[in-house]
Amino acid sequence: MYTTSRIAERPVRHVATSAPLCKEAIILAGGKGLRLRPYTTLIPKPLVPIGDRYSVLEVVLRQLSAQGFARAIVTIGHLGQLVQAYAGDGSQWGIEIVYMSEESPLGTMGPVLPALDMLPEHFVVMNADVLTNLRYDDLLNAHVLSGAALTVAAQQREHRVEFGVLDVTDRRITGFSEKPVLTYRVNMGIYAVSRQALERYQSGLPWGFDDLILDLLQRGERAATYDFEGYWLDIGRPDDYDQANREFELLREEFLPNG
Repeated sequence: MYTTSRIAERPVRHVATSAPLCKEAIILAGGKGLRLRPYTTLIPKPLVPIGDRYSVLEVVLRQLSAQGFARAIVTIGHLGQLVQAYAGDGSQWGIEIVYMSEESPLGTMGPVLPALDMLPEHFVVMNADVLTNLRYDDLLNAHVLSGAALTVAAQQREHRVEFGVLDVTDRRITGFSEKPVLTYRVNMGIYAVSRQALERYQSGLPWGFDDLILDLLQRGERAATYDFEGYWLDIGRPDDYDQANREFELLREEFLPNG
């Protein structure tokens, strides 16, 4: 189901742990980016340009390298040869890259399972189409200290309902709220995971984050959040992409302090 292409190497920190972590990440870059068309008709979504000189993938790799990550496993599928040609062995950013080719779609967590034997006990998994100034090393350290099987980077969002909301039981009104504000946390598509939590699942089959989190909850295993208040944008649609380009130029130092 997978083929592997290995290519070079290299190894800073933030939240303290009892021993130095081997910091590695899996970047999920195999999707077709259908919602982002026409930008992704000829270019894979991780390579769409941000600002005047970077791709989304390059921003992520530069961030990981600056935070002490030694290696990134990049899963590729649609137009994967372009991703591999662009990023190469990662040496230009001071990080080793290993490529894994996804021959058929495996969801958000399915691509991780074939790579388990190559990974340290704790590692980061992330989508390749996220623009954020989150500290991946802090996320990983917080995960290790928590003892959770899975830690999900989460951001609080608010939604103002434009109508008066009725609480109804058996057609009887039991309460009323005028244009309430709903507050909730959303999954940022960035996770810290413990390898042991994934070893029970079968490799080579489609497996999503939703499947994983629901199974962990059913088993009574601990899943935690890493609450993040900084910048985060999921570049899923053309409007998101346009927003990312506008804001990247204004906040470049937030994303790439040494870039």
